[in-house]
Amino acid sequence: MVILETRNLRKNYGSGETLVKALDGVNLQVQNGEFVAVVGTSGSGKSTLLHMLGGLDRPTSGEVYVDGKNIFALKDEELTIFRRRKIGFVFQQYNLLPTMNVYENIILPIGLDGNLPDEAYIREIVETLGLESKLKNLSVNLSGGQQQRVAIARALASKPAIILADEPTGNLDSRTSQDVLGLLKVSSERFGQTIVMITHNEEIAQMADRIVRIEDGKIVGAAND
Repeated sequence: MVILETRNLRKNYGSGETLVKALDGVNLQVQNGEFVAVVGTSGSGKSTLLHMLGGLDRPTSGEVYVDGKNIFALKDEELTIFRRRKIGFVFQQYNLLPTMNVYENIILPIGLDGNLPDEAYIREIVETLGLESKLKNLSVNLSGGQQQRVAIARALASKPAIILADEPTGNLDSRTSQDVLGLLKVSSERFGQTIVMITHNEEIAQMADRIVRIEDGKIVGAAND
């Protein structure tokens, strides 16, 4: 089942001689439960694509469907709510709240939506990511790798349709990067989670089920591992 789809997605900046086609007619489908890596050099359009997939920026033209919903047909407030419920984000900056402990950071998006966390599911995520002993720690007292694990747990906690990971190992050393990528793959397999990861690192991309390559705003190839 297709859980994420783009149709002729375009994003332009500037006009005339200064026109930049950051995305130039991108058509992409991601199956439910698939772990996809989008690979490209700096300026290829991969980060712009991620922002469009997550509804963080609106395209010049084209459509993005998440779980069957055309997200850009939604008004801004509706899109914010839909994004919180259906899309989990993992950024290289972690984006954890320093005044909250690990558990509070993990369940924050659920609380913002006025819901109660599924404690059994949260416990399973925490155990899978090896965070059991850190739940009462403030995030600022954790290592980079531990903070990224918390960010992954937070993204998984609300059971989103997809998780978008933007260079999730960008601030980590090579060994910790492999650990975090391994945990993302385990999360995909264990929880049936759909993950789209942006990276410029070919070695990291090999961890995914499928690699999609983007150059000059266009998809130029896709391959299974």
